Amino acid sequence: MGHLFRGLVLAAALERRGAAVCFLINDFARAAAILQERARQFEIVPLHDLDSGWETGLVARHGISVWVNDRLQTDARHAKRVADTGARLATFDDYGSGAPLASLHVAALPFDAPSPPAGKRVLAGLRYLVLDPEIRRYRRLRKERRSLVVTLGGSDTYGLTVEVVRALRELGMQASIILGPGFRHEHELEPLLDARFPVKRNVRVLAAELAAHDLAVTAGGITLFEACAVGLPCIAIAAEPWEQRSIETLAKLGVCTYAGYRSGFERSVLGHPLPLEAMSRAGMEAVHLEGVERVAEALLEL
Repeated sequence: MGHLFRGLVLAAALERRGAAVCFLINDFARAAAILQERARQFEIVPLHDLDSGWETGLVARHGISVWVNDRLQTDARHAKRVADTGARLATFDDYGSGAPLASLHVAALPFDAPSPPAGKRVLAGLRYLVLDPEIRRYRRLRKERRSLVVTLGGSDTYGLTVEVVRALRELGMQASIILGPGFRHEHELEPLLDARFPVKRNVRVLAAELAAHDLAVTAGGITLFEACAVGLPCIAIAAEPWEQRSIETLAKLGVCTYAGYRSGFERSVLGHPLPLEAMSRAGMEAVHLEGVERVAEALLEL
């Protein structure tokens, strides 16, 4: 879901510059519903089919000049097929064998791979993060811990929310819980909820919800960077192996605290006193909001 929401932010920036955008998604009903709600053009396609050549017909039908992959690991067969149509290929944070064929590789997240990001042109570093510039209005300096929020991604594949709420109960703490549109662990979470854990689901503007809080528990995806950008200090848990590098990088900058990997995160960190003002200030200094404009311009240059 994080990839979808990043795509929506990028699409808006491209459209402001006169581009037309179509989304290509796998067969996931909630993603399709979000695109329908926002009146977005999209097609459901077999993203993992590497043999039939479905990409070629799409390029011809839509007149695609730039094909943007936000999939982490693109295959060389797919990348070559797109490139052979004459469309320029761009990719995001791509660890796959297709990355070297990309005309543009946006590698804003810390790259956790044996070799540096590949591609004909690489835009690396936090200045190319695609975040909604509108979240600037929610920036504020946090100084004390009054309100805690738990938001662990649009899908929370591994049900980390359940484990965090269980840990908070054991520590005698309370928190607001934000569940993304792909959350599928309701039956596990429901027995743990009471008045100490108010829940919001499918919020349209996450930054607006984060604005009310002073500390967040997040995973290591885009939500972490969005929270830091608005000055919200974070306790971060890596839900995926590649998220560890992002969290460690931000922790070294003083903007978050790393609580470990999902299978054995350090529960006691949830109750530790933290230097919130220093973390809040560091987050706003480290994570800027001009990245989407830089990326949109680079895509249109293709």
